[in-house]
Amino acid sequence: MSRIFSPGEAAEQSGFSLDTLRYYERIGLLDNIERTSSGHRRFRDDDLEWLGILRCLRDTGMPIAQMRRYAELTRHGPATLDERLNLLTEHDGCVQEHIALLESQHKHLQDKIAWYRSQIPVTAREDARERFGSDTAPREPGNGRVAATGQVRPGSR
Repeated sequence: MSRIFSPGEAAEQSGFSLDTLRYYERIGLLDNIERTSSGHRRFRDDDLEWLGILRCLRDTGMPIAQMRRYAELTRHGPATLDERLNLLTEHDGCVQEHIALLESQHKHLQDKIAWYRSQIPVTAREDARERFGSDTAPREPGNGRVAATGQVRPGSR
């Protein structure tokens, strides 16, 4: 038996805001949402499952236009399986490209952190670790001084 969810419960379960749920219904991403006699929306398990698919597509960067196309194809049933597969395969390629870019940027960030750590004298790192729980102490902007101690990094002048 399918459970019934209020709009607030559906928003909480899906992670979408109430405004987003209304918007998705208005643009056709949500279809046939049941309403009470007073006009209040009522969501069912199937609606929440569909919202989970939409959440995945949105979180992986699929544009709204493609999400709408996917929803339209889904409503047309098994005859559109090939087209849906193509759309999702294309999107998967975009996700893979984005992951590769993020991995490259993450590596650059890690290299930058390692460089900064190599520039801080061991005693300043130990002091920062004790005082701030990390390897970096706050520095005064632009002059390279450790804000709390007045120490100057070698080669910072």
